[in-house]
Amino acid sequence: MSRFDEREPEAAELVRPYVITKGRGLPDEEQLSLVTLVTASADHQQRPTRLSPEEQSLLDLCTAGYLSVAEVAGHTRLPIGVVRILLSALTEGGYLITRPPVQRAALADRDILEEVLNGLRAKFG
Repeated sequence: MSRFDEREPEAAELVRPYVITKGRGLPDEEQLSLVTLVTASADHQQRPTRLSPEEQSLLDLCTAGYLSVAEVAGHTRLPIGVVRILLSALTEGGYLITRPPVQRAALADRDILEEVLNGLRAKFG
């Protein structure tokens, strides 16, 4: 027997995603995309015991501050679809707060940048 055969499979690999998500479907992309930021709500300390171990784990992870959905999935090593479904359920239950990512800053006007560059060249040579 090789060392690979002797290893125990991880518990997460033994449970089917359908069981973890309780048969729920994926949320809309606008509702919870990969770059949506999530964090635990202020009253997350009063959790009911009806949360699954996976939901408890996600909630514990989100207490540290804002993380993107992709980051949460990376930390938990669960499939991204499963994480999105669980995060959506936690959000609907009021345990998580979501917010869209920060919008890209508008590009600076080229004329203004040229004026600044010309001013710097005039002043400093």
